[in-house]
Amino acid sequence: MKKILLLGGSYFQVPSVITAKKLGYYTITCDYLPDNPGHKYADEYHNVSTTDKEAVLRLAQELKVDGIVCYASDPAAPTAAYVAERMGFPTSPYKSVEILSNKDKFREFLTNNGFCVPKAKGYAYAEFDQLLQEVEMFRFPVMVKPVDSSGSKGVKKVDLIDELKQAVDEAVVYSRCKRFIVEEYVEKYGYQIAGDGFSVKGELRFRCFANEHFDASGINPYVPVGESWPYNKPQRIHQKLHNEIQRAISLLDMETQAYNFDARIDRDENVYLMEIGPRNGGNLIAQVTQYATGVNMVEYTIRAAMGEDCSDLHMVEPVGYWANYMIHSQTSGILHNIWMDEDFRENNVVEYQPFFRKGDRVEAFTGSNGTLGTLILRFSSESEMLEKMDHMEQWMRPIVEKE
Repeated sequence: MKKILLLGGSYFQVPSVITAKKLGYYTITCDYLPDNPGHKYADEYHNVSTTDKEAVLRLAQELKVDGIVCYASDPAAPTAAYVAERMGFPTSPYKSVEILSNKDKFREFLTNNGFCVPKAKGYAYAEFDQLLQEVEMFRFPVMVKPVDSSGSKGVKKVDLIDELKQAVDEAVVYSRCKRFIVEEYVEKYGYQIAGDGFSVKGELRFRCFANEHFDASGINPYVPVGESWPYNKPQRIHQKLHNEIQRAISLLDMETQAYNFDARIDRDENVYLMEIGPRNGGNLIAQVTQYATGVNMVEYTIRAAMGEDCSDLHMVEPVGYWANYMIHSQTSGILHNIWMDEDFRENNVVEYQPFFRKGDRVEAFTGSNGTLGTLILRFSSESEMLEKMDHMEQWMRPIVEKE
């Protein structure tokens, strides 16, 4: 039986373990959190950090695995590419995955190759004084972000120069390399674009774009709370997005693998590629995409990592109206209940998975790690979908008592 090493075992990574087992592989998981639920599904678990490239390489060599997968994890994507490259497994180039996994390197790549990109520059934490000397080159407001975080942790919009220091201090808390990026804010036209895609030998064979939803009144309004399908712009916009993504992955010599997208368009329909994550999206994006299109991207991800043929993948447009939603609280405290409208539960909820029980202490939603539970939803029309996703507090909400 061939062995596959899966980096991480969080709730959102469980599908990769289950799928690998269904495909007949001996599954091995690793991370530094032994209580993560994914490890219970695996044949074997090792307490090794997924961001320690050399330690994961040693583990892969000792166990004589036949492939390695990073599923739904930004920090682990470079590790997977590094180990695969060193061991001769199928992979996109490590140097290209590094570019896609670091915001400052990605912005530099986009600028050098003529993409639409906001003015941006990365700095080490010790270079804050240099930022102050160069700050006049930016048009405010700006976004301050860790270059290598995930789940929108440490992201903040800054309107005034005096607010920069606090934003930078918060950003580097979530950066493993203690670097941050400052970039001009891009005013979006309509919804921000999310979704996943998959390339086969460098050709973007499949993509499924979604509307990204945020809680504008939230403690961190830049953390996505859900996505809805299909993306509600004309097909010419879908194709323009597709073409820009294809140009990027061609320039980077990407091979056969999954991607997670974040993009914006402006009023002139210019495409701004905010992120091309070299891995499947979290937040159950692959699962909702399968409901909408029938395409199982988790399976293709496993097959690609193990060197199986993925040439049968082709474009399928979504059918119906679907969404995911991350249940969250704006305050920390004790969870009393998760209220849900009965008609909403009966007519819209396809899957519901709470992560906490009554009486548990929960944290305010400052990043995706504050998710209290997940929903997969379906709707009868686009208008119903967007109305409910943008006003979800009318249909379900957690009841949290402040301590």
